[in-house]
Amino acid sequence: MKLKIKTGDTVKVIAGDHKGSEGKVLQVDREKNKAIVEGINVVSKHEKPSAKNPQGGIIKKEAPIQISNLALIDPRSGEATRVGYEVRDGKKVRVSKKSNEVI
Repeated sequence: MKLKIKTGDTVKVIAGDHKGSEGKVLQVDREKNKAIVEGINVVSKHEKPSAKNPQGGIIKKEAPIQISNLALIDPRSGEATRVGYEVRDGKKVRVSKKSNEVI
């Protein structure tokens, strides 16, 4: 399946506990169809003391969220939009369905 959301995109959560939140995509897992979004789906995790983190304790980190729950934000209007592909000037580019503008 072709993923239409890439690392670095600004997305909006359209379903789930964090509905309405916006953030930047930090990482995409193509096999699991999940993405890690900055500041969204933050979970607390207990970490044992180690050489990397000698104090240990409770840390907060972003957990993956299903890509089907995310929508790309249109660069022109700032609203959630669907994504399509077109060939322009001999290159395949992502296009916003709302504004018909290259993303």
